[in-house]
Amino acid sequence: MRRAKPETREILPDIRFNSVNVQTMVQHVLKRGKKSTAVGLIYTAMDLVKERTEKNPMDVFDGALKNVGPAMEVRPRRVGGATYQVPMEVSSERRTTLAIRWILAAARERAGKSFSDKLASELIDAFNDTGSAIRKRDETHKMAEANRAFSHYRI
Repeated sequence: MRRAKPETREILPDIRFNSVNVQTMVQHVLKRGKKSTAVGLIYTAMDLVKERTEKNPMDVFDGALKNVGPAMEVRPRRVGGATYQVPMEVSSERRTTLAIRWILAAARERAGKSFSDKLASELIDAFNDTGSAIRKRDETHKMAEANRAFSHYRI
């Protein structure tokens, strides 16, 4: 176990939308250090969102993150030889991180098309409370609800 918590790094907002969440999304999309490619993919996806919904893409993006972010999750807790799945509340930082991770995973699983097109579709679906990322959130909530009996083992 760690002795001390690691320092949280300050994330600078992105250039176009001046948003820390968009910059975090860029970092999650990033592969092999190709940041300009990741930024291009995200901005293209945002343009497609604006084109399809005729709404501000940042409103759709923030709404999607808010809808996908889980309120509760289960964490394993070992008590006397048995491991229990204990439901716990999710911190706001972890909520946005999980939401970004789930949206990107759902976008990558979509069939055909370019990645920016798939990401735009997933963001719109998440904004409208449908899609794979929302299903993942619902599964997490169901798991937490099912293990509510072990909530007295909270850390």
